[in-house]
Amino acid sequence: MDFWQFLAGYWWLAFPVLGVLGGLGQRWERGARSRHKRRLEILQAKAALKAAEPPKQVAHATEPKPLTKASPTQPQLEKLFAEHDAVTARWLEYELNVAKLIAYPTISDGRQPLTAAFLRAKKTADRLRPGSPKAHLTDGELAAYASAVTDYEVAFDVAEREARRLKDSDFSETERKRLQTAQQLLSVAVDGGATAAERQIAYKRVREELEGLIVVSDEAITVLEEKVALPLAAQAPQMPAPPPAASQPPANPQPPQTPPAAASSDDAV
Repeated sequence: MDFWQFLAGYWWLAFPVLGVLGGLGQRWERGARSRHKRRLEILQAKAALKAAEPPKQVAHATEPKPLTKASPTQPQLEKLFAEHDAVTARWLEYELNVAKLIAYPTISDGRQPLTAAFLRAKKTADRLRPGSPKAHLTDGELAAYASAVTDYEVAFDVAEREARRLKDSDFSETERKRLQTAQQLLSVAVDGGATAAERQIAYKRVREELEGLIVVSDEAITVLEEKVALPLAAQAPQMPAPPPAASQPPANPQPPQTPPAAASSDDAV
């Protein structure tokens, strides 16, 4: 009877309990949808890469087999090396470009799950990459490297799309203002029309604004310093050319010659 009396006295507690349970259910549903959406994006990217690959050439049974043939490892490795280097070049366009790092900061933030997955895939592909396209690999080693390159490309595609979608939305309002200030100062630092003092001050301010917000690699700093120094070298003062020497008058000027006077009539006689 105590239990039923408790229910009769506190029946109204059912409403807040149901509200809390409903909120938890909605949060779980949103998380499940987000995870499902990311899985679909990865599967779609993998399917697109597989569809872009050219079909494998199958030899016909009637074709004569050569007595000696080159190992297929080298052409496959050359293709994999080209794909591997292309993804790395796309990543370096962000990693070495401070302006892009400011515009899409999550592409270099290892705390982001998709960026962390890309960095892991890059590490795996770099570790499995042979030293040369002429290296001799077993079928298992070649398959492992090919799979690592594919995962590397897919992971970067997904991380890049996520970074372009988020931009600076993960930062607070104050941090976003600092990023905007750094972007404006960066344009002054590499502006050839600004004075040397203005560019140097802008460059130092950019470093200060990005401190604690974005991790800029030493290589990116070197590239930025070279860009700042180029306008400085272009505006280096040049010595004016000496004026052309004036023509010297002759050492012994000759007096003007007068024409001979006409003969008089008396002289003619």
